Amino acid sequence: MANTRAELPLVDTHAHIWGPNMPFANAAWARPDYSFPVETYLEILDAHGIQHAVIAAASLFGTYNDYVVRALRAHSRLRGTVIVDPEISLYELEAMQSDGVVGARLQLFHSDLPDFESDAYRCLFYRLRDLGMHVHVNVEPDRLSEVLKPLLTSGVKIVIDHFGWPDAIKGLDCPAFLAAVDACRSGSAWVKLSGGYRRPNQEIPRNYARAYLERVGPQRLFWGSDAPFVGMEGQVTYTETIAQFRYWVPDVEERDAMSRAAYDFYFG
Repeated sequence: MANTRAELPLVDTHAHIWGPNMPFANAAWARPDYSFPVETYLEILDAHGIQHAVIAAASLFGTYNDYVVRALRAHSRLRGTVIVDPEISLYELEAMQSDGVVGARLQLFHSDLPDFESDAYRCLFYRLRDLGMHVHVNVEPDRLSEVLKPLLTSGVKIVIDHFGWPDAIKGLDCPAFLAAVDACRSGSAWVKLSGGYRRPNQEIPRNYARAYLERVGPQRLFWGSDAPFVGMEGQVTYTETIAQFRYWVPDVEERDAMSRAAYDFYFG
């Protein structure tokens, strides 16, 4: 199946992979009893005509990035983010970058926020900035603004996960949505339209997608499947996530602009 303009996403910017017998972090929120190897994921991409993908570091394995890094080395159609200790050196980051790593993920759900004013975190953000890499943020909506402040100060590029997890009850007045919009308008941030399948009411991600498109434009938005749907296995398929993307963003020109923006950001 050929990937044609506007018909299919050019890049899936959010998926996870792992092999057998990998070490779960002590604080892992889920412990899948199956593996999702890179070969399986690539088969899914090929079956759906999607050419490129970005592997998001899974908090389930903490800083054990070994499997992801090896997958990036083997497949030039992939890029990835990793979870790292803030004390990581410039040389380690440069080596990871040469293997296809494009950013570091802050996976902060259900954990105390670290001291972003510490020397280690300040150096990490500035090193990532200097390398042209980005910080990939996943945090509860009521804490997003607090996390964005030091990142915006450093000048590092920022990618905000899963719509920013805005509170549907607060609608477009949700502080997380407003903070994400402001960050995008600053020129430093992008938002992933991903994880929306976790909302039983698809009008919620559709409404937020429309609001983001109106306020920041498609060039600041990416699409991601979030495969293999940890915690909701068997309740959604990859095909359905593509259909949901088309529902959220019905205009083919806007979908195409998002695809091109994702390719330029991760592969350009």
